[in-house]
Amino acid sequence: MTTPQTRGAPEDEVDLPQLGELLVASAKNDRDRAAAQALAEEETLLAHDGVRRALVVKEGGRMTAVWERLMGRLYTLGLDDQQRAFLGLVLSMVGIGQVSLTAVESLDERRLIIMQRAILRLAGNDRIAVGTRL
Repeated sequence: MTTPQTRGAPEDEVDLPQLGELLVASAKNDRDRAAAQALAEEETLLAHDGVRRALVVKEGGRMTAVWERLMGRLYTLGLDDQQRAFLGLVLSMVGIGQVSLTAVESLDERRLIIMQRAILRLAGNDRIAVGTRL
């Protein structure tokens, strides 16, 4: 049986960096790993209770991401346009949903850089530097 990981009392608060690492470590394939890494780097979405409840489950004693559950709730989570665009792009990395690449127009610079790194990871190329060019 899978149960969602939810936030309870303050002493039970989720350690977000650790949760991100657990999701990356439990990824089933390169797509899931790149998507989990992007969410871990972005931080604010994993900090959102609704996103965590929809995405994170404990399976076999391990925290894991169930991307399909998140897609089914994407428009009911109360996310702003930028968060929804980023999350839509992340979901498209795991093959869920149909989000146009033009969604990057909605991203701020920080999220755009995270998405660029995620795309490079997905392509299996970690040699291209992402940053400001003169």
